[in-house]
Amino acid sequence: MKKKEIEDIFGGILEKEHDVSAGMAAIQTLLTVLERDTSETVQELDSNLQAAVDAMKKTDYPVTAVASGSELFLRFITLAKLDTKTFGECKSIMLHRGQLFLNKLKGARGKVAKLASAFIVDGSRVLTHSKSRVVLKAMKEAARANKRFEVYITVSSPDNSGQDMCCLLEKENIPCTLILDSAVGYVMEQVDMVMVGAEGVVESGGIINKVGSYTMAMCARELKKPFYVLTESFKFVRLYPLNQHDLPDEFKYTSSKLKEDLSKEHPMVDYTPPSYITLLFTDLGILTPSAVSDELIKLYL
Repeated sequence: MKKKEIEDIFGGILEKEHDVSAGMAAIQTLLTVLERDTSETVQELDSNLQAAVDAMKKTDYPVTAVASGSELFLRFITLAKLDTKTFGECKSIMLHRGQLFLNKLKGARGKVAKLASAFIVDGSRVLTHSKSRVVLKAMKEAARANKRFEVYITVSSPDNSGQDMCCLLEKENIPCTLILDSAVGYVMEQVDMVMVGAEGVVESGGIINKVGSYTMAMCARELKKPFYVLTESFKFVRLYPLNQHDLPDEFKYTSSKLKEDLSKEHPMVDYTPPSYITLLFTDLGILTPSAVSDELIKLYL
């Protein structure tokens, strides 16, 4: 498949299915590529799938989830090579495993939300950052359990995605207040906990997320408020940044911005070290940051 065709499939999924994350869209795209591929050898198929991943990374959608989701998907389906003698059998099993993998991930967000919603109790005040589908689902779960709580949401510049989150919560009749990004320190003393999503979870147990997450985590730690991360396991990525500058540029900037002078550009994401994170709620269970590396090993075995 041509690069433009792959980009159209990937972008089309994200435009039509607003509840789908970039990582899930990447996996769906790879499954489509696998179905339509006309390769005659495993090596050629591998090359085409990797080219599809590279094409998606060069779009202006978040790269972190695309990289982690694609890597896990390819790792899972290519185990079929060990089990078969013919290419036809191999591809058939890869398609089957790919669909199983996708179906499993579709239930991941619900599992995360159920675990996290139990931590929201009557009278809670929760601070969140930007727009997170899994955080939204957890709050919906808590509201459906007749829990009364209030949410503070940062505007989250430069795209003001917090406004969308606020509108979605209001539709669920969940009391919420939109605050300035610069008001995080002011509001922190009023809340009971922080709940954020993640674009990626790195090997150290830290997270890559919308810029401003690190600032929020530092404020939470200073005021001794729990900082909870809600994320699906397909966002676990084999990366070990030591600091903000150690995070690869392709993760921090959109593809189009990489062609410009980055010294004048603001990053779209930042890195929050594991020491600032209280717990991670995942479809694999509730994890401490130190347990993430063990789960990554299991995922890639």
